[in-house]
Amino acid sequence: MGVNLTELVKSAKPVSFKDLEGKRVAIDAYNTMYQFISIIRDRFTGEPLRDSSGNVTSHLSGIFYRTSKMLESKIEPIYVFDGKPPEFKHRTIEERNKIRENARKKWEEAVEKKDYAAVRRYSMQASKLTPEMIKEAKRLLDAMGVPWIQAPSEGEAQAANMVRKEIAWSTASQDWDSLLFNTPRFVKNLTITGRRKVPRKEKYVDIVPEIIEHQAVLDELGIGQDQLILLGMLVGTDYNPGGIKGIGPKKALAMVKESKTLEEVVSRIEWDFEPSPEEIFSFFKSPPVEDVSKGDVKQGTIDVDKVKEVMCESHDFSEDRIMSTINKLQKAGAASGQSKLESFFGK
Repeated sequence: MGVNLTELVKSAKPVSFKDLEGKRVAIDAYNTMYQFISIIRDRFTGEPLRDSSGNVTSHLSGIFYRTSKMLESKIEPIYVFDGKPPEFKHRTIEERNKIRENARKKWEEAVEKKDYAAVRRYSMQASKLTPEMIKEAKRLLDAMGVPWIQAPSEGEAQAANMVRKEIAWSTASQDWDSLLFNTPRFVKNLTITGRRKVPRKEKYVDIVPEIIEHQAVLDELGIGQDQLILLGMLVGTDYNPGGIKGIGPKKALAMVKESKTLEEVVSRIEWDFEPSPEEIFSFFKSPPVEDVSKGDVKQGTIDVDKVKEVMCESHDFSEDRIMSTINKLQKAGAASGQSKLESFFGK
Protein backbone atom coordinates (compact mmCIF):
# COMPACT_ATOMS: atom_id res chain seq x y z
CA MET A 1 0.00 0.00 0.00
CA GLY A 2 1.51 3.35 0.97
CA VAL A 3 1.76 6.44 -1.19
CA ASN A 4 1.24 6.10 -4.96
CA LEU A 5 3.30 8.40 -7.17
CA THR A 6 3.03 6.35 -10.36
CA GLU A 7 0.93 8.99 -12.11
CA LEU A 8 3.51 11.69 -11.49
CA VAL A 9 6.90 10.02 -11.75
CA LYS A 10 8.01 9.09 -15.26
CA SER A 11 11.76 8.94 -14.64
CA ALA A 12 11.85 5.27 -13.61
CA LYS A 13 14.37 3.39 -15.74
CA PRO A 14 14.09 -0.31 -16.67
CA VAL A 15 17.12 -2.33 -15.57
CA SER A 16 18.19 -5.94 -15.91
CA PHE A 17 19.71 -8.23 -13.32
CA LYS A 18 22.95 -7.80 -15.26
CA ASP A 19 22.82 -4.05 -14.56
CA LEU A 20 22.58 -4.81 -10.84
CA GLU A 21 25.51 -7.21 -10.76
CA GLY A 22 27.78 -6.56 -7.79
CA LYS A 23 25.21 -4.29 -6.13
CA ARG A 24 24.12 -4.71 -2.51
CA VAL A 25 20.36 -4.20 -2.15
CA ALA A 26 18.40 -3.65 1.08
CA ILE A 27 15.07 -5.40 0.52
CA ASP A 28 11.84 -4.48 2.30
CA ALA A 29 11.20 -7.97 3.68
CA TYR A 30 7.52 -7.58 4.67
CA ASN A 31 6.61 -5.98 1.35
CA THR A 32 8.39 -8.76 -0.52
CA MET A 33 6.85 -11.56 1.53
CA TYR A 34 3.37 -10.12 0.97
CA GLN A 35 4.08 -10.21 -2.75
CA PHE A 36 5.03 -13.88 -2.54
CA ILE A 37 2.02 -15.00 -0.47
CA SER A 38 -0.28 -12.96 -2.71
CA ILE A 39 1.04 -14.20 -6.05
CA ILE A 40 2.10 -17.80 -5.37
CA ARG A 41 -1.37 -19.32 -5.21
CA ASP A 42 -3.53 -21.93 -6.90
CA ARG A 43 -5.31 -20.23 -9.82
CA PHE A 44 -8.59 -22.09 -9.19
CA THR A 45 -8.89 -22.17 -5.40
CA GLY A 46 -6.78 -19.14 -4.50
CA GLU A 47 -5.02 -21.18 -1.85
CA PRO A 48 -1.34 -20.44 -1.17
CA LEU A 49 1.25 -23.20 -1.17
CA ARG A 50 1.02 -25.33 1.95
CA ASP A 51 2.97 -28.22 3.42
CA SER A 52 1.41 -31.49 4.58
CA SER A 53 0.64 -29.93 7.97
CA GLY A 54 -1.29 -27.08 6.40
CA ASN A 55 1.37 -24.42 6.98
CA VAL A 56 1.62 -21.70 4.32
CA THR A 57 4.89 -21.97 2.40
CA SER A 58 4.45 -19.51 -0.51
CA HIS A 59 6.77 -17.02 1.20
CA LEU A 60 9.50 -19.64 1.63
CA SER A 61 9.25 -20.66 -2.01
CA GLY A 62 9.49 -17.05 -3.11
CA ILE A 63 12.40 -16.21 -0.82
CA PHE A 64 14.41 -19.30 -1.71
CA TYR A 65 14.05 -19.22 -5.48
CA ARG A 66 14.10 -15.45 -5.92
CA THR A 67 17.04 -14.96 -3.57
CA SER A 68 18.89 -17.73 -5.35
CA LYS A 69 18.25 -15.97 -8.67
CA MET A 70 19.71 -12.75 -7.25
CA LEU A 71 22.75 -14.55 -5.89
CA GLU A 72 23.26 -16.35 -9.18
CA SER A 73 23.22 -12.91 -10.83
CA LYS A 74 25.76 -11.66 -8.24
CA ILE A 75 23.26 -9.31 -6.58
CA GLU A 76 23.79 -9.18 -2.82
CA PRO A 77 20.47 -9.05 -0.92
CA ILE A 78 20.01 -7.80 2.63
CA TYR A 79 16.48 -8.37 3.95
CA VAL A 80 15.14 -5.70 6.31
CA PHE A 81 12.23 -6.68 8.57
CA ASP A 82 9.69 -4.32 10.09
CA GLY A 83 9.72 -3.74 13.81
CA LYS A 84 7.07 -2.01 15.90
CA PRO A 85 4.94 0.36 13.80
CA PRO A 86 4.39 3.90 15.05
CA GLU A 87 1.49 4.16 17.50
CA PHE A 88 -0.53 6.28 15.09
CA LYS A 89 -0.55 3.47 12.51
CA HIS A 90 -2.91 1.32 14.58
CA ARG A 91 -6.06 2.55 12.83
CA THR A 92 -4.55 1.72 9.43
CA ILE A 93 -3.71 -1.78 10.66
CA GLU A 94 -7.26 -2.23 11.97
CA GLU A 95 -8.70 -1.10 8.64
CA ARG A 96 -6.42 -3.48 6.75
CA ASN A 97 -7.59 -6.37 8.93
CA LYS A 98 -11.21 -5.50 8.13
CA ILE A 99 -10.40 -5.39 4.41
CA ARG A 100 -8.72 -8.80 4.63
CA GLU A 101 -11.68 -10.33 6.44
CA ASN A 102 -14.11 -8.91 3.91
CA ALA A 103 -11.89 -10.17 1.07
CA ARG A 104 -11.81 -13.63 2.65
CA LYS A 105 -15.63 -13.82 2.58
CA LYS A 106 -15.76 -12.69 -1.05
CA TRP A 107 -13.00 -15.19 -1.88
CA GLU A 108 -15.11 -18.06 -0.47
CA GLU A 109 -18.13 -16.87 -2.47
CA ALA A 110 -16.03 -16.65 -5.65
CA VAL A 111 -14.79 -20.23 -5.18
CA GLU A 112 -18.38 -21.46 -4.93
CA LYS A 113 -19.31 -19.55 -8.11
CA LYS A 114 -16.12 -20.69 -9.89
CA ASP A 115 -15.37 -17.07 -10.71
CA TYR A 116 -11.63 -17.60 -11.00
CA ALA A 117 -10.75 -13.97 -11.71
CA ALA A 118 -12.50 -12.99 -8.49
CA VAL A 119 -10.90 -15.93 -6.67
CA ARG A 120 -7.46 -14.61 -7.53
CA ARG A 121 -8.30 -11.00 -6.74
CA TYR A 122 -9.89 -11.59 -3.35
CA SER A 123 -7.48 -14.32 -2.24
CA MET A 124 -4.60 -11.90 -2.85
CA GLN A 125 -6.37 -9.21 -0.83
CA ALA A 126 -6.88 -11.67 2.03
CA SER A 127 -3.15 -12.39 2.34
CA LYS A 128 -1.70 -12.11 5.82
CA LEU A 129 1.74 -12.57 7.34
CA THR A 130 1.99 -14.37 10.67
CA PRO A 131 4.79 -14.30 13.26
CA GLU A 132 5.56 -17.92 12.40
CA MET A 133 6.01 -17.08 8.70
CA ILE A 134 8.41 -14.30 9.59
CA LYS A 135 10.33 -16.60 11.94
CA GLU A 136 10.65 -19.26 9.24
CA ALA A 137 11.76 -16.70 6.65
CA LYS A 138 14.58 -15.56 8.93
CA ARG A 139 15.51 -19.19 9.58
CA LEU A 140 15.76 -19.82 5.84
CA LEU A 141 17.86 -16.71 5.24
CA ASP A 142 20.22 -17.79 8.03
CA ALA A 143 20.56 -21.20 6.38
CA MET A 144 21.31 -19.53 3.04
CA GLY A 145 23.90 -17.25 4.60
CA VAL A 146 21.93 -14.17 3.56
CA PRO A 147 22.02 -11.28 6.06
CA TRP A 148 18.89 -9.73 7.50
CA ILE A 149 18.30 -6.74 9.73
CA GLN A 150 15.56 -6.27 12.31
CA ALA A 151 14.41 -2.66 12.11
CA PRO A 152 13.11 -0.98 15.26
CA SER A 153 10.15 0.36 13.29
CA GLU A 154 9.44 0.61 9.55
CA GLY A 155 11.69 -1.56 7.36
CA GLU A 156 11.66 0.95 4.49
CA ALA A 157 13.02 3.65 6.79
CA GLN A 158 15.81 1.36 7.97
CA ALA A 159 16.66 0.33 4.40
CA ALA A 160 16.76 3.96 3.27
CA ASN A 161 19.11 4.82 6.13
CA MET A 162 21.44 1.97 5.10
CA VAL A 163 21.63 3.28 1.53
CA ARG A 164 22.38 6.80 2.74
CA LYS A 165 25.21 5.33 4.85
CA GLU A 166 26.44 3.41 1.76
CA ILE A 167 25.97 0.05 3.46
CA ALA A 168 23.72 -0.85 0.52
CA TRP A 169 23.55 0.59 -2.97
CA SER A 170 19.77 0.64 -3.20
CA THR A 171 16.59 -0.26 -1.41
CA ALA A 172 14.08 -2.63 -3.04
CA SER A 173 10.33 -2.35 -2.52
CA GLN A 174 7.07 -2.01 -4.39
CA ASP A 175 6.12 1.06 -2.35
CA TRP A 176 6.99 4.66 -3.15
CA ASP A 177 7.29 5.37 0.59
CA SER A 178 10.99 4.62 0.18
CA LEU A 179 11.37 8.06 -1.38
CA LEU A 180 9.53 9.74 1.48
CA PHE A 181 12.03 8.08 3.83
CA ASN A 182 14.76 9.69 1.71
CA THR A 183 16.40 6.71 0.06
CA PRO A 184 18.90 7.83 -2.62
CA ARG A 185 17.47 5.19 -4.96
CA PHE A 186 15.18 2.20 -4.95
CA VAL A 187 14.39 -0.71 -7.24
CA LYS A 188 10.85 -1.79 -8.02
CA ASN A 189 9.91 -5.27 -9.26
CA LEU A 190 13.17 -6.87 -8.14
CA THR A 191 11.38 -9.86 -6.64
CA ILE A 192 8.35 -10.19 -8.95
CA THR A 193 9.75 -10.02 -12.49
CA GLY A 194 8.13 -12.11 -15.21
CA ARG A 195 4.75 -12.22 -16.92
CA ARG A 196 1.85 -11.07 -14.76
CA LYS A 197 -1.87 -10.92 -15.43
CA VAL A 198 -3.36 -7.43 -15.45
CA PRO A 199 -6.02 -7.28 -12.69
CA ARG A 200 -9.57 -7.61 -14.06
CA LYS A 201 -8.30 -7.90 -17.64
CA GLU A 202 -7.60 -10.90 -19.84
CA LYS A 203 -4.08 -9.89 -20.76
CA TYR A 204 -0.56 -10.26 -19.44
CA VAL A 205 2.34 -7.82 -19.22
CA ASP A 206 6.07 -8.30 -18.72
CA ILE A 207 7.22 -6.99 -15.36
CA VAL A 208 10.86 -5.86 -15.27
CA PRO A 209 12.94 -4.21 -12.53
CA GLU A 210 12.96 -0.42 -12.52
CA ILE A 211 15.38 1.94 -10.80
CA ILE A 212 14.04 5.17 -9.34
CA GLU A 213 16.62 7.82 -8.43
CA HIS A 214 15.58 10.11 -5.60
CA GLN A 215 17.20 13.26 -6.97
CA ALA A 216 15.82 12.58 -10.45
CA VAL A 217 12.31 12.44 -8.98
CA LEU A 218 12.78 15.74 -7.14
CA ASP A 219 14.16 17.35 -10.30
CA GLU A 220 11.33 15.93 -12.42
CA LEU A 221 8.67 17.23 -10.04
CA GLY A 222 10.46 20.50 -9.32
CA ILE A 223 10.24 20.17 -5.53
CA GLY A 224 12.45 19.42 -2.49
CA GLN A 225 12.32 16.55 0.01
CA ASP A 226 9.98 18.32 2.44
CA GLN A 227 7.56 19.03 -0.39
CA LEU A 228 7.77 15.38 -1.50
CA ILE A 229 6.69 14.28 1.98
CA LEU A 230 3.85 16.81 1.93
CA LEU A 231 2.83 15.57 -1.51
CA GLY A 232 2.71 12.02 -0.18
CA MET A 233 0.58 13.10 2.77
CA LEU A 234 -1.91 14.85 0.50
CA VAL A 235 -2.20 11.82 -1.79
CA GLY A 236 -2.25 9.36 1.13
CA THR A 237 0.33 7.34 3.07
CA ASP A 238 0.15 4.30 5.31
CA TYR A 239 -0.59 6.72 8.15
CA ASN A 240 -3.42 8.65 6.45
CA PRO A 241 -4.82 6.21 3.86
CA GLY A 242 -6.69 7.78 0.98
CA GLY A 243 -5.20 11.20 1.56
CA ILE A 244 -7.16 14.43 1.44
CA LYS A 245 -10.57 14.23 -0.22
CA GLY A 246 -10.70 15.93 -3.59
CA ILE A 247 -6.93 16.18 -3.97
CA GLY A 248 -5.31 13.90 -6.54
CA PRO A 249 -1.61 13.62 -7.41
CA LYS A 250 -1.53 16.52 -9.91
CA LYS A 251 -3.44 18.89 -7.66
CA ALA A 252 -1.26 17.85 -4.72
CA LEU A 253 1.89 18.62 -6.70
CA ALA A 254 0.60 22.06 -7.63
CA MET A 255 -0.30 22.73 -4.01
CA VAL A 256 3.12 21.87 -2.55
CA LYS A 257 4.78 24.03 -5.18
CA GLU A 258 2.67 26.97 -4.04
CA SER A 259 2.70 26.18 -0.31
CA LYS A 260 6.17 24.94 0.54
CA THR A 261 5.85 24.35 4.30
CA LEU A 262 3.77 22.03 6.45
CA GLU A 263 2.03 24.98 8.09
CA GLU A 264 1.06 26.51 4.75
CA VAL A 265 -0.29 23.25 3.37
CA VAL A 266 -2.26 22.40 6.51
CA SER A 267 -3.89 25.83 6.45
CA ARG A 268 -5.40 24.99 3.04
CA ILE A 269 -6.86 21.56 3.76
CA GLU A 270 -9.29 19.78 6.08
CA TRP A 271 -7.36 17.13 8.01
CA ASP A 272 -9.65 14.27 9.09
CA PHE A 273 -7.10 11.75 10.33
CA GLU A 274 -6.33 10.71 13.90
CA PRO A 275 -2.58 11.34 13.77
CA SER A 276 -1.73 15.00 13.36
CA PRO A 277 0.00 16.09 10.14
CA GLU A 278 2.93 17.18 12.31
CA GLU A 279 3.33 13.62 13.66
CA ILE A 280 3.37 12.05 10.23
CA PHE A 281 5.68 14.67 8.73
CA SER A 282 8.11 14.33 11.65
CA PHE A 283 8.09 10.53 11.37
CA PHE A 284 9.07 10.60 7.70
CA LYS A 285 11.80 13.13 8.49
CA SER A 286 13.31 11.26 11.48
CA PRO A 287 12.06 7.66 11.79
CA PRO A 288 13.57 5.27 14.35
CA VAL A 289 16.42 3.27 12.80
CA GLU A 290 19.06 0.87 14.04
CA ASP A 291 22.65 2.08 13.87
CA VAL A 292 23.92 -0.54 11.42
CA SER A 293 27.49 -0.81 10.16
CA LYS A 294 28.88 -2.68 7.18
CA GLY A 295 30.19 -5.33 9.54
CA ASP A 296 26.63 -6.13 10.62
CA VAL A 297 25.56 -7.26 7.16
CA LYS A 298 28.31 -9.55 5.94
CA GLN A 299 27.22 -12.39 3.72
CA GLY A 300 27.62 -15.74 5.41
CA THR A 301 28.11 -19.25 4.09
CA ILE A 302 25.27 -21.38 2.85
CA ASP A 303 24.55 -24.47 4.96
CA VAL A 304 23.06 -26.96 2.52
CA ASP A 305 21.90 -29.32 5.27
CA LYS A 306 20.08 -26.52 7.08
CA VAL A 307 18.47 -25.35 3.84
CA LYS A 308 17.19 -28.88 3.27
CA GLU A 309 16.04 -29.06 6.89
CA VAL A 310 13.97 -25.88 6.52
CA MET A 311 12.62 -26.50 3.04
CA CYS A 312 12.41 -30.28 2.68
CA GLU A 313 12.19 -31.81 6.14
CA SER A 314 10.05 -29.12 7.77
CA HIS A 315 7.93 -28.03 4.81
CA ASP A 316 7.91 -30.84 2.23
CA PHE A 317 9.67 -29.08 -0.65
CA SER A 318 11.19 -31.38 -3.25
CA GLU A 319 14.80 -32.12 -2.35
CA ASP A 320 15.62 -32.64 -6.03
CA ARG A 321 14.35 -29.14 -6.90
CA ILE A 322 16.09 -27.52 -3.95
CA MET A 323 19.39 -29.20 -4.80
CA SER A 324 18.97 -28.36 -8.48
CA THR A 325 18.82 -24.67 -7.57
CA ILE A 326 21.84 -24.96 -5.27
CA ASN A 327 23.75 -26.77 -8.03
CA LYS A 328 23.01 -23.89 -10.41
CA LEU A 329 24.62 -21.53 -7.93
CA GLN A 330 27.65 -23.80 -7.70
CA LYS A 331 28.02 -23.97 -11.47
CA ALA A 332 27.62 -20.22 -11.84
CA GLY A 333 30.32 -19.72 -9.23
CA ALA A 334 32.72 -22.08 -11.00
CA ALA A 335 31.98 -20.48 -14.36
CA SER A 336 32.98 -17.05 -13.05
CA GLY A 337 36.22 -18.34 -11.57
CA GLN A 338 34.79 -18.92 -8.10
CA SER A 339 35.47 -22.43 -6.92
CA LYS A 340 33.17 -22.47 -3.89
CA LEU A 341 29.50 -21.73 -3.35
CA GLU A 342 30.38 -19.58 -0.35
CA SER A 343 32.02 -17.13 -2.78
CA PHE A 344 28.50 -15.98 -3.48
CA PHE A 345 27.70 -15.65 0.20
CA GLY A 346 30.99 -14.46 1.66
CA LYS A 347 32.94 -11.33 1.02
